[in-house]
Amino acid sequence: MSDAVSYLVFETPSGHCAIAWNAAGVMRFQLPGQDADTTRRLLLRRLPAAEPAEPPPAIAEAVSAIGRYFAGEAVDFTGVPVDLSGQSPFIKAIYDAVRQVRWGETITYGALARQLGAGPEAARDVGQAMAKNPVALIIPCHRVLAAGGKIGGFSAPGGASSKLKMLALEGISFAPPEPAQQSFGF
Repeated sequence: MSDAVSYLVFETPSGHCAIAWNAAGVMRFQLPGQDADTTRRLLLRRLPAAEPAEPPPAIAEAVSAIGRYFAGEAVDFTGVPVDLSGQSPFIKAIYDAVRQVRWGETITYGALARQLGAGPEAARDVGQAMAKNPVALIIPCHRVLAAGGKIGGFSAPGGASSKLKMLALEGISFAPPEPAQQSFGF
């Protein structure tokens, strides 16, 4: 029964999330959605055979950490076990590298490709891997930006605005800087 997939929908300060796991680790994470039913539906669209269950200790700790993250606490998800079976070695290497990008830090698609020893053309591969990330937040794809530090895309519910909110939780702002000098009033 080791290939059985279980899931849990749970509430965080940012809304309802869902997590699915098997014996190897987290297989899918659904970022906060409109409501519990929508979040469940989005998760089950990818894992239709998943059954609701109480999480084992490692998954329960991940759920707790996710709640703390959305409450604004700096959380490190590198210890959360993930199941990336079916991914190519290069995609796994991308995900492993992204897991090393810490709270409040960002990296660009191109810089990540270079870090992996690939040329600039691999930046597109990095972007595609981020778009298909099955465990967003645990593999912090929201911390990977487009060239020039631009926000880039985000395939999760809410798109780029969700990415901006998550980065803002971590103290990263894309708002224009406050003017250094106030108006003289004339």
